[in-house]
Amino acid sequence: MLKKSLQLFAFLFVVVSCTKEESQYSNEIDPTQKNPLSPSEINSKIDESFANSGSFNWNQASNHLLWSAIYQGNKMASIGFGTSAEDFDRSKSPENAKMQNEILTIIQENEDKSLKDILIASDEFLNQVDVVIEKQETVIALRRLTTLRYFEPGDYKYFANQTSQQKGGGNAMQSDSGCGFESSTLSASDYTTVTPNAKVPWAFYQHNIPTAWSTSTGAGITIGIIDTGVSPNQTLLGSSFNNGLSSGRTISKYGVYVDSIWPWSTGTDGPNDQCGHGTSMSSAAAAPRNNAGLPVGVAYNANLVTYRAASNVVLDGYHEQNGVKNAFTALGNNTSVKIISMSMGHIFSVGKISDGVKYAYSKGKLIFCAGGTSTSFTNFVGVIFPAWMPETQAVTGVIEGTSNQKCDVCHSGSEIDFTVQMQRSGSGNTVPVVSYYNGQTDYVGGSSVATATTAGIAALVWSKNPTWTRDQVINKMRQSATYYPTPNSSYGYGNVNAALAVQ
Repeated sequence: MLKKSLQLFAFLFVVVSCTKEESQYSNEIDPTQKNPLSPSEINSKIDESFANSGSFNWNQASNHLLWSAIYQGNKMASIGFGTSAEDFDRSKSPENAKMQNEILTIIQENEDKSLKDILIASDEFLNQVDVVIEKQETVIALRRLTTLRYFEPGDYKYFANQTSQQKGGGNAMQSDSGCGFESSTLSASDYTTVTPNAKVPWAFYQHNIPTAWSTSTGAGITIGIIDTGVSPNQTLLGSSFNNGLSSGRTISKYGVYVDSIWPWSTGTDGPNDQCGHGTSMSSAAAAPRNNAGLPVGVAYNANLVTYRAASNVVLDGYHEQNGVKNAFTALGNNTSVKIISMSMGHIFSVGKISDGVKYAYSKGKLIFCAGGTSTSFTNFVGVIFPAWMPETQAVTGVIEGTSNQKCDVCHSGSEIDFTVQMQRSGSGNTVPVVSYYNGQTDYVGGSSVATATTAGIAALVWSKNPTWTRDQVINKMRQSATYYPTPNSSYGYGNVNAALAVQ
C-alpha cells in the first residue's frame, strides 16, 4: 500500500511540475499574441525591418514573430547549435551530441511528442537539426538556451507569400526566378570566332581572358557549381565536354534537390537542370573551346562538378535551402574541388546555408557568390545572402567600359569584391552562352553570369599556380583589378584583368 501511495505521489508531482512549467511559459505570452500572425502580417514585419534598418535576422525577431513563421511554414524549425558562433562543424565539436539531445528533450517535453514525431533531420556534418514545433511555449523555452547559434523557421516562404499578395500570383514569381529555356541568335558584334570554331563572348575581351589563355586554360582545377543543374540536352556540357581544344577533363553531375511540397520527403529529382539557369552558369565558367560554332567558357580546360540544389535562383523554403546546404558540405568534402560558384541567394540570412558556406570555407575552398540581381521583390536590398558573408567573394555585373556603373538589374554595396562587365553599353546585350538545347545559343546577364565568369578567372589563376593557397589566388586577382589597393565603396576591387592575374 505504501509503495502504491509513493508511486501515486511521484506521478502527481511530475504532472504538477509539468503543469507549472507550461503555465510559466504560457504566462510569458501576451494575451493578444496567442494566435499566430498571418503570412501577410509576417511579411509586413520583415519588410518593416528592412525599411528601418536595411536588414532582417530571425535572431532579432520576437518570440511571437518567430513562432508565427514556424507555424505558417509547416511547423518546421531549423536550429543551429554550438558553444560559440563558430562551433558549426560536428566533427570538431565534442559536445555536439549533448547539445542536440538537450534541444530535442526540451521540444519533446513541451510538445508532448516522441522523438520520431519531432525530429526531421540531423545533419551529418553540421551542428544543425530540423524539427517540428507547434507551440509558442516551446519557442520560449528553447530561446533560453545559450547553445543556440540560430533558431529559424524551416519552411517559411517569404517570396511565395509576397507573391500571393500581388496581382499576377505565381506568374510574377516565375518571371523573377531566373529560369527559361529560350534560345537567341547572337549578334555578330557580340562574339569573335577563334580556333577551332568557338565563339568568344565580347565580355571576355573586356577582362583580357583570351590573352590569359596563352598562359592558362584552367587545366587541373575543378570548379563546383551550385545551381539548378545542367541540361541533359546540351552535349557540350555532357558527352562532348572534351570537344575541340578542351581535353583531358571531366564533368560530374549530382542532384540534392527534393522536388516536393512535403518537407519530410527525401527523394531527389536528379542532376538535370529543369530551369535553364544552371546550364548557363556552367557554360560561362567552363564550356569547351569547341568546333561547333558555340560560345566558349572562361576556364575551358577546367573540370566541373555541378549540383542541382534548387529549382530556381530564389532560395525560398525548406528543400531549396536544404539542397544548397547539402551541396556546400558535399563540395567541401570533395578534395578535388578548389573553387565553388553559386549564383543564387536570399534577401536575409539562412542559418543552415551559412553553416554550409563556413564548412566549405574551412576546407580551403574559394567561394564566389552573386551579389544580387533585382526582381520585383528584391530591388530594395543591397548585396544579398550569402554573398555578404566574409567567407565568400561577392560579385556583381557592370556596364561595358565601366567598373562602377552597375548593370540595369544588378545590386551593389560595400560587400562587393569584384565586378564583371556583362552588359553592353549600346545594345544592352549580355553574355553569350550555350543554350539548354544542342546547337543553340543564348544571352545571360546579371550578377549571376558575373559570378560564374569570375570563378572561371580564378581557375585560370590557380591552374597557373597549382601550389598556391586560396588567399594567394584572391590576392593575385585583387592586384590585377581596377581599384587595387583601395577598393571602391560599392564595387570592391572592380574588374579583374585576367592576363595580369596569370602572370
